[in-house]
Amino acid sequence: MDAPRTPEPEGSAGFLGDVLYAGRAKPSVPESEWVALVQMIAVGDQVALHAMYERAHRLVFTLIVRIVANRETAEELTLDVFHEVWRRAADYDAANGTVLGWILNQARSRALDRLRFDRRKKRVQPDDVEDPLPVIEVPDPSDLAAFREQSRALRCALSVLTPEERTTIETAFFAELTHAEAAMRLNQPLGTVKTRIRSALHKLRQALAGGASES
Repeated sequence: MDAPRTPEPEGSAGFLGDVLYAGRAKPSVPESEWVALVQMIAVGDQVALHAMYERAHRLVFTLIVRIVANRETAEELTLDVFHEVWRRAADYDAANGTVLGWILNQARSRALDRLRFDRRKKRVQPDDVEDPLPVIEVPDPSDLAAFREQSRALRCALSVLTPEERTTIETAFFAELTHAEAAMRLNQPLGTVKTRIRSALHKLRQALAGGASES
């Protein structure tokens, strides 16, 4: 019998981040070990923080560099993410998703914040000052292989969605919009958007879980 479904919060980033990232990385490590590390970090265990960093920093870095397209910025933000893990470990709630999903959602949020900040800076620069072209760094080959596998799994998972569900989930998650904002952008009733997001998340969880069991 399925466990009771908990209400999903306004905005789908947390749940979808957990679905897309946490289930595909480091499958051999039990979730209980991740949770134990977070609990030790919460009481000030620096050895546990180092262990968490060693276990997750490649995925964090690769996710960030794909968003900001700059290796130096990604390295800086990766350290910021684990500093935030150190500060907020006591706030982690397993009911809201896996530890890795929680960390990667923080990474994604920081990367998007940096992009917004950089865009605001460019808007206030004088018109006669040319912006330098961004330097796009290539991540480590092992990281690229991991993300290619995740991308393949995600493409397969997205294929199970209806066109309406796919459009809605992409609008809400990849544009980082709340349900209400997504409804306004799509010109759809709020209830319809919420229903499509719930249905899409359920299908994605099932599709990715099936892909993980086959691998």
